[in-house]
Formats: sequence, C-alpha cells, structure tokens
Amino acid sequence: MRILVLGAGGVGGYFGGRLAEKGEDVTFLVRNSRKQLLEKQDLVIHSIHGDIRCKPQLLTAADTAAPFDLILFSTKSYHLDGAIKDLKPFVGEETVVLPLLNGIAHINRLKNEFGEKKVIGGLCFIETTLNEQGEVHQTSPMHRVVFGELNKTSSDRIRRIAEVLSGTKASFEQSDEIEQEMWHKYLFITTLSGLTTLMRSPVGPIRDLDGGRALFKQLLEETAEIMKAHGAPIRDGIVEEHMNTIEKMTYSMKSSMQRDMEKGTAIEGGHIHGYLMTLAERHSINAPLLNVIYQNLLIYEKQLKS
Repeated sequence: MRILVLGAGGVGGYFGGRLAEKGEDVTFLVRNSRKQLLEKQDLVIHSIHGDIRCKPQLLTAADTAAPFDLILFSTKSYHLDGAIKDLKPFVGEETVVLPLLNGIAHINRLKNEFGEKKVIGGLCFIETTLNEQGEVHQTSPMHRVVFGELNKTSSDRIRRIAEVLSGTKASFEQSDEIEQEMWHKYLFITTLSGLTTLMRSPVGPIRDLDGGRALFKQLLEETAEIMKAHGAPIRDGIVEEHMNTIEKMTYSMKSSMQRDMEKGTAIEGGHIHGYLMTLAERHSINAPLLNVIYQNLLIYEKQLKS
C-alpha cells in the first residue's frame, strides 16, 4: 500500500516515520524548504519509544506522482485550504483519506472536496514538537492513532488499512465507533487546550489550584452540553472519564495550542472553540467559561496580526 503523509512535522513526521521504520512505502508531501532540510539531514525523531533516523521519500506540490492508496491528512486547520489544493493531484478513485486534525468541522469539508466515500474518520493523541534543527521530539507515553469507517462498519478496506498500520512502535487502532471517538477527543482537547492557554500553564499547576479541578470539570460539562444538544454521539459518563484522565496526566503536560502560543505562532481557536461557540448560540446554550476562553484566544490572534 502506497501511503502519502501530509507534512513531516510533529504529527506527520512522527507517525509517518514509524511506518517507514517498519518498512512501509511512505512518502511525505512537504514544502520546498522542508524538503531541502530533510534531504540534507534525514528525518530525525527523538522519542521515549525509541529514536529514528531515516532517509524519507519526499514530494512537493509541484511534483507529479501516481495516486496514493492512503493519505494521512495531518495538517493544522488553518492550513486546510492549502493542504486540500496540494493533495488533490495525488488522490485517485480508490484513495482513502485519513484525517488526523483536531475538532470535527473539517470532516464535511473533506467529504465535499474529495468525495464522501474517500474520507474515513480519524484522530491522534500525541505530544510532539519540532526543535530548532527541524527534528521531531516526542515526549510522552501516548502516541496513538484511531481510525475507522464513519458509518460504523468494518469494511474490507479498513481491515487492509489496519493490517498495514499494525506492527509499528506507535499505536494504530481501528474503531467501529470512530465518530464517537472523535467527539470524545474534541471534548477533551477543547478542555485541555482551553485552560492551559487561558492560564498560560501546564496541567499540573492548574490542577493544584484550590479551584483548578472545578474549572476542568466546568469546562467539560459546558462543552458536553453543547455537543449533546447538537446530537453528537457522546456517551454518558464521558466527563468523569476525562476528569480521571486529567488526574493522571503528567505535571508538566502542555497542550499543543499552548506550545503554539508560546512560540507566537498561529492557533486553531476558531476551528476548535469558535465552532463550539457557534453551536452553543445555535442551541441557545450559555457557556460562560468556554466563552471567556474563546475571547482570550481571539485577543491572542488579534495581537499576532498586529
């Protein structure tokens, strides 16, 4: 199976690198500057699960190649338009697009652009970043991709994909409830990124505040209420499950959005928190903490542009 990974940054570089390490046929679609760097120094991954150095197969949007069987769509939401344009020449009739973006709003967009049957559900959990040398640093125990058909079936193509993605040092898991899994992750990442960016702090110090745990629970409950009103398939007890996860997180754990803010780079505030505020307004739901968090992100984005 020919696999195309969109980008070779923290997410795409890591999971694509693990597949290449296994021996799968993996190509990375990258910008010219990234291609030149990777050609010079290889794809380097530093990870608590084992380091990798490999010479990757590379493409840019200006290159030509036959359509790929599977595309790992691992961009940030603010690069969605450009990524779709760059990928279209490499998508054929049988290509499967596996998105790893945060949130949920991108799914319908991808279906509209590539065709409904080509898009499956997907998500990832990983803490990773690029260092100044352009090397991938993966620093936490979790390095997990979950994927599956959006219609709750276990198709032949999903079984083939699961076989190809298995046997790596990362965790690739097939799920027949991928839509629910995506909403559950959306609930979690909204809370984690929202409070770490609002407080400018990792999880541990927030959790240790007298009212810190109450803030995590309030944001989870506000967000879950919006999702339920929208008809999202989240299960009963998911707020408590996420609270248990937050309790077990390492003291220094930061959200990727917090890391982006510390670097002074773009964030996914509109895609994640803004979309939920739109749903809250649509369903006449009051979400005061979520609103404060979104206003904080809007201020950051305004200052970034000034």
